[in-house]
Amino acid sequence: MSGAAPDQALAEALDALGATVRTGGTVLVALDFDGVLSPLQDDPTACRIHEGSRTALERLGAVPTVQVALVSGRSLADLDSRAEVPDGTFLVGSHGAEHGHRVDGALARDALVVPPEASGLLDALRTALAAAVSGTTARLEHKPTSVVLHTRGSDPTEARRLTDHALGLGARDGVDAMRGKDVVELSVLKVTKGDALALLRERVGAQGLLYAGDDVTDERAFATLGPEDVTVKVGPGATAARFRVQDPDAVAVLLAHLADATS
Repeated sequence: MSGAAPDQALAEALDALGATVRTGGTVLVALDFDGVLSPLQDDPTACRIHEGSRTALERLGAVPTVQVALVSGRSLADLDSRAEVPDGTFLVGSHGAEHGHRVDGALARDALVVPPEASGLLDALRTALAAAVSGTTARLEHKPTSVVLHTRGSDPTEARRLTDHALGLGARDGVDAMRGKDVVELSVLKVTKGDALALLRERVGAQGLLYAGDDVTDERAFATLGPEDVTVKVGPGATAARFRVQDPDAVAVLLAHLADATS
């Protein structure tokens, strides 16, 4: 496995989480997928979990007081199809709008209710964006509560124009616009990854928490977490996270260190 060992401060924070587990406390290990567990790809369908991370998550998932969760912008179905995670793992899709967990090798979904007025607004957003991207190299992704503009690989001028158009639509009442790396997501349910983490923490009664993310949407999660939580920014860019690692290789090393610390 490539990737440098965690720096001393991060290693000490991981060791503290391990100590919590060894003394009977519950630790929530929550991770974004793209750019964290999987290297970013121009084709999102090509993303697969890093082998080292998959192995480490299997080890962590086997510990009774460790709860693993993936918290992604992908739709829940898409995330589940690529996750390769053990039974018992919580899966959160669409930036916190969709929830489920793995059981008996399959996805068990939590109920999702979208109010009729929100459904009508989502239809209008989809129609407007479809007209805007017609004849361009950009593409749309449709989720149960949102529509996503993807401009990765598009001409820069075209990408800027479409991004500005999408952000303009995002200024409408009832729309939550989230801008990430070559994407703009317009959601009709105003939930965030931070909301999802708060719900998961309460659900499992976690005394310790690790969250790692790479995108600007993860900053919403970092901002809601406390100074005692182990927050990790993956890659470059300004961040509210306490720690930083370089890439998914380093995440795999980090998770292996944590797995060692729990035993």
